[in-house]
Amino acid sequence: MTRTNRITLLALLPLIAAAAWIVWPTDPAIIGGRRIATRLGLDLVGGVQVLLEADLPADTAISSESMDVARTTIESRANGLLGVGEAVVQQAGDRRIVVELPGEDDTTRAINVIGETGQLEFVNLGAIQAEQASALVGQTILTDYPVPPAESGDQFVYHTIMTGQSLTSAAAILDQTSSYAVEFALDSEGAGIFRDYTSQNINSFLAIVLDKVVISAPRVTVVIPTGTGTISGNFTSEEANQLAVQLRYGSLPIPLKVVQSRTIGPSLGQDSLQQSLVAGAIGLGLVVVFMATYYRLPGLLADLALLLYVLFTLALFKLIPVTLTLPGIAGFVLSIGVAVDANILIFERMREELRAGRNLHNAIDLGWERAWPSIRDSNLSTLITTAILFWFGGFFGASIVKGFAVTLALGVGVSLFTAITVTRALLHLVLDNITLADHLPWFGVKGSKP
Repeated sequence: MTRTNRITLLALLPLIAAAAWIVWPTDPAIIGGRRIATRLGLDLVGGVQVLLEADLPADTAISSESMDVARTTIESRANGLLGVGEAVVQQAGDRRIVVELPGEDDTTRAINVIGETGQLEFVNLGAIQAEQASALVGQTILTDYPVPPAESGDQFVYHTIMTGQSLTSAAAILDQTSSYAVEFALDSEGAGIFRDYTSQNINSFLAIVLDKVVISAPRVTVVIPTGTGTISGNFTSEEANQLAVQLRYGSLPIPLKVVQSRTIGPSLGQDSLQQSLVAGAIGLGLVVVFMATYYRLPGLLADLALLLYVLFTLALFKLIPVTLTLPGIAGFVLSIGVAVDANILIFERMREELRAGRNLHNAIDLGWERAWPSIRDSNLSTLITTAILFWFGGFFGASIVKGFAVTLALGVGVSLFTAITVTRALLHLVLDNITLADHLPWFGVKGSKP
């Protein structure tokens, strides 16, 4: 056994241990403060699916940058709502975004968080009475015009002092009166604007406005020099958390409307998941038996490499993470066949070299080298296909197609790794010190020369 193969095997040991720790099912691993667990899609655990569309005239051009920013903002909001990064948010065409929230069962709450534009404004109400300020809470007002408030038709138009773009953080809290509120902090520029305004407008009213609706109208009683403040508005715990999520992850660059929403139950998915796991286990078992029966000792080593392939792939699914759907599981099962295909090509080539009179060491190396072009080309073709499927699924919002492409592509990549490193290193470890003439039945080779 060469020094290179020994180094390869030694390097595999910590990799195997790490993968086993990640895949171990009892306690999810925690890496970098993130919970590493298997994530299942809507079709397996149920949840909420929402289809959003740009709320603009059909002839209005929408830039790809705006849609991408909207998608990223919605994804951040959705993950903030769930508490873990399990949301699937994809752009569908030029004007639509598909949002999938596995495990969520409240469609209204989900829409309120992900679909609102979320434009925060701090608005000068001027020298009005407390009763007038209270009456404005919950009302829609016109903003973004110069001070002092000017009359426009039947409504006043108020001046926006600052927008939510200056926010650096927002979190739901319990204030001194044990009421739920949202505490916020501003960047240095926003803090300066806030300090100047509060110092010049003592005893006037400042409206905190979200999407043109007044949610709070406190009186300025002291100068606020630090750029921190609290938004109060008789919130419940859920309302305060939703508002904090909306503010924390910014406003949408374009208005969106809900085209379709639905709640998916988990019962059918659980049955399908169990059936898929049973089918996968049966398929893996049949492959293991075939390899051991037909290729004898090399087949047993290939079975070991195949089990390591499954271990590494499942660990990657948790680490990336990959949200598993039924088509995604199908892609993973299919990739097992791809992994075995590489070993079959290597072993058939190795048998040819043994029949030609090569010793085992040379037969292993030559068999792998001559099988490699076929393995490379077939796997490259599969990867090209998965790339096309991934693009199609992302562009048209077909998450099931995208999930299938991702799991199959990862499986192909890991199968190449196991074929290049694991299988070859195991073959040398076990077979280099065996005399072929004494153990012909172990290899299923007849008529070979010693």
